[in-house]
Amino acid sequence: MTRFQKNSHFILILVLSLTYLLGTNPLYPKIPETKLRFKISCLESSHKGPLTGRMFLIITKKEKREPRFQVSRTAPQLFGINFENLQPGEEVTIDQTTLGYPINNLQNLPPDEYYVQAVLNKYTRFERSDGHVVWMHMDQWEGQRWNRSPGNIYSEVKKLNLDPQKDQTIRIQVTHVIPPVEIPPDTKWVKRFKIKSSRLSEFWGHPIYLGATILLPKGYQEHPKVQYPTLYIHGHFSLRAPFRFKEDEKNEFYYQWISPECPRFIVVRIQHPTPYYDDSYAVNSVNNGPYGDAIHKELIPEIEKQFRVIPQSYARLLTGGSTGGWISFALQVLHPDFYGGTWSFAPDPLDFRNVEGINIYLDKNAFYKHHDWYKVPTPNTRKPETGEIILTSKQRNTMELVHGTQGRSGQQLDIWSAVFGPLGEDGYFKPLFDKQTGRIDSEVANYWKENYDMRYYLEAHWDELGPKLVDKLHLFCGRMDHFYLNVGVYHLEEFLKSKKNPFRVSHFRYGDKEGHGWHPYTTSELLQVMAEHITQHAPPNADTKNWKYK
Repeated sequence: MTRFQKNSHFILILVLSLTYLLGTNPLYPKIPETKLRFKISCLESSHKGPLTGRMFLIITKKEKREPRFQVSRTAPQLFGINFENLQPGEEVTIDQTTLGYPINNLQNLPPDEYYVQAVLNKYTRFERSDGHVVWMHMDQWEGQRWNRSPGNIYSEVKKLNLDPQKDQTIRIQVTHVIPPVEIPPDTKWVKRFKIKSSRLSEFWGHPIYLGATILLPKGYQEHPKVQYPTLYIHGHFSLRAPFRFKEDEKNEFYYQWISPECPRFIVVRIQHPTPYYDDSYAVNSVNNGPYGDAIHKELIPEIEKQFRVIPQSYARLLTGGSTGGWISFALQVLHPDFYGGTWSFAPDPLDFRNVEGINIYLDKNAFYKHHDWYKVPTPNTRKPETGEIILTSKQRNTMELVHGTQGRSGQQLDIWSAVFGPLGEDGYFKPLFDKQTGRIDSEVANYWKENYDMRYYLEAHWDELGPKLVDKLHLFCGRMDHFYLNVGVYHLEEFLKSKKNPFRVSHFRYGDKEGHGWHPYTTSELLQVMAEHITQHAPPNADTKNWKYK
């Protein structure tokens, strides 16, 4: 190196050091702080007294629907901030200190014309029976959807030119109160009812309800002495009829349901929203409460009292997809003497070695896979057709954090932590990992394993469960599931078909190159398969013909 090169090298280091100290590093220019801010308030005419909750601001370029109805995993731009004891007229500020998603900071919002709307999500104070006091969103029979929950308050949509580098203070008032949910009326075919659960109400210190939507078979009224097998469908909250049945000439399933070939079932869709999510996963947990007991000791007995079902295990079947896939499988495993078989589609992680890409036992961080000399982002969502990554784990969890802190997002990973995880000191669940850093808590991971890892549970209790589950487990999954849920099914199959297992308990079927939601049957085909299963496994003295009338 020449003297000139040495001097030039020294000068460059000196310049970079000085500019870094002065905050003007030319290699990493400082991003100007934004002067754009939003001040959001609620008038006394919209609510009386102070409120506690979370304020959302939605920013979108699309005009077709209200911004609040556009919110999804990937878009539009969303900001959220908690507030406590908000008085009428008092303002909540959203600025560059407020975490957002997909863009994390308001200062990075591209200058443009946008449609803007605010939504106030109300929280309720719960004095739980375990001594903890928590603030959560109380479901209003909408399925934990803050953008349409009755009692929440939203603003008019504003069309604005936004530029983070300009000094703008935009004031928005939330003035419109979302009205109560309209429950569809009963028909000849579809019945709905709702009960207050004494167990859950005691746990939460607040009235908690369970419900059911019942689809009756053709001829139910004309055959008053016939009892029917029951199919329990589990999944996300919905007030629609099972299988989206409608007495409508345009509804294809209607003609299947009334056809002579269709087996006569009573089909039940259960509603069990919680303060954490749109369903409880139908099991007991320290954070959610005794939903498993409430469903099996309060709701199902009421169903069997009101409707002519066969009250025996061989005639109680389960099905569901995704969330409902996990629930239907877990209920069959946890209650092997109560149900006669499950058909579970694309189930949520049945083995926690892959929780939407995260191996909770081996990974040290939920956001990255660490290798000897490098790390790569953990994928969360992919396109089945190409394998292209749509979301990383970090992005997915940032989205949940924007929707709500302390597990109050109403989103997928938060409800898994609420159901599968231990109780935290503050009364909310103890998280599996930090949503800001991704660091995994190994003690929490072990709690998940010991309590809710279904593959591990089966293996640990196999001597007792194996004989009770013969021919009862039917699983279906696309090999390119959007959320990598097929991996957990592979782990489960590996155990159930191993030499350790002398019992034929399971049937697996995969869709090559298929994603989340793949289904090899039409609804009528699935019902035919289930009817044959009941006939084959019914007790010798059971009448399996009287409910098969034409």
